[in-house]
Amino acid sequence: MNKNKILIELEIPLIEAKYDLFIPINKKVGTIKRLIEEALVELTDGAYVPKEISNLYSKKTGVIYDVNKTVRDTDLRNGSGIILI
Repeated sequence: MNKNKILIELEIPLIEAKYDLFIPINKKVGTIKRLIEEALVELTDGAYVPKEISNLYSKKTGVIYDVNKTVRDTDLRNGSGIILI
């Protein structure tokens, strides 16, 4: 297992979908969010349209993840659930 990545479960209520993703722990949450949104546009053939303002939330606590923090500096760990709204 690569120690520079963690496996998370991403839920996107807008398109009623869930994905398991490996994300790097040394990247900022904002960068991860942007990359996820870009990938979702392609994966859904345009069904997912990124909003001007969207956030990643902890599925467990409901707290918004700070886009300026690295994943390593959050409570995200292997198996964590996040929601993109």
